[in-house]
Amino acid sequence: MQTITNLQARRIALLAQGFGDASPKAVGRTQLLKTLRRIGLFQIDSVNVAVRAHYMPLFSRMGAYPQALLESAGKRRPRATFEYWAHEASLLPVEDQPLFRWRMERARNGEGIYSGLARFGEEKKDFIKSVLQRVEREGPLTCSAIEGHKGQAGWWEWSDAKRALEWLFWAGLVTTHSRGTNFERIYDVPERVLPPEIAATDTPNRQDAQRQLIEKAARALGVATQGDLRDYYRLSPADAYPRIEELVEEGVLEPINVRGWRNTAYLHRDARKPRPVHARALLAPFDPLIWERSRAERLFGFHYRIEIYTPAHKRQHGYYVYPFLLGESLVARVDLKADRKAGVLLVQNASLEAGAAAEETASALAESLLEMSRWLGLSGVCVAGERDFCLLLGHALDRA
Repeated sequence: MQTITNLQARRIALLAQGFGDASPKAVGRTQLLKTLRRIGLFQIDSVNVAVRAHYMPLFSRMGAYPQALLESAGKRRPRATFEYWAHEASLLPVEDQPLFRWRMERARNGEGIYSGLARFGEEKKDFIKSVLQRVEREGPLTCSAIEGHKGQAGWWEWSDAKRALEWLFWAGLVTTHSRGTNFERIYDVPERVLPPEIAATDTPNRQDAQRQLIEKAARALGVATQGDLRDYYRLSPADAYPRIEELVEEGVLEPINVRGWRNTAYLHRDARKPRPVHARALLAPFDPLIWERSRAERLFGFHYRIEIYTPAHKRQHGYYVYPFLLGESLVARVDLKADRKAGVLLVQNASLEAGAAAEETASALAESLLEMSRWLGLSGVCVAGERDFCLLLGHALDRA
């Protein structure tokens, strides 16, 4: 097996994810779909402290774009995206829908879904059928429009109507038509949502679909371990590892050594050759470059844990922290909030990574924060944190 350095692996990964390319003069539907197909999916997260996570990957790679562009991709004909469980809840290219039908079939059999939802599917078959019939008859419908829904959000507070709709969503019997103003799913049956040519596409067998998902993950990652590859679309070891072996036999993946990595890595045959990368980007916590935390540590030496559920007094970096990519390194992290009442992007905390150049990082980060504030329709950036790097960042913003 060939051996590459960790720096080479990092460059391959950054290039595979679309970093280091020249930013377009304007971002339109073409650039959106190119980015989505390149990285495979945008993970959806309902937290809206600064901006919801699925809007960020395109901004991180292409720069400012109208957020309505992403919304229209899931509404305007021909529809370009659909929602399903991939790496958690995700926005995916609509042409990939057939690749998840095996997962939908398993869900209908109570496999691969939350145990409580699987039990509900067994115990409430008639009720679920009645909810499906109502969506078929009256859809598109929100959960709040279904009788018995009381509007609670937590799983433990879900009404039976919400559980029924989520079971149907897992099973592929309903899908997301769109999202309401409060981000509530609007459900409809797939045949009224998906383009006719997608709905009519033959269903690949399970092994072929999984093999295609592993290859998509390998393209998006560039170089990856078995664990990285299966995590991308959340496949089980039993489903993923045989497919990886098959792709090696086909010559799609090449086993290699990466210095400093414990496990064998796999290089996609079309991965770009490593070259220096000159990137500057704020990353959402669920960006595919960093969402697998052990991979972020291997590639960047970057220990990252989201602290939303950590008590405030125990948080090290903040509530909702964006890592900052500069060049080929993760050099800082910032806890951001869009304070729409004050009209500013609020930096609640900021910290410099060990070994990063403070002045250079502060200057570049200030530029990225100002770009993000303009993109969000805010008038500027305000630094509230009191750490040394926060003060340095504040001075850099004053000079920008």
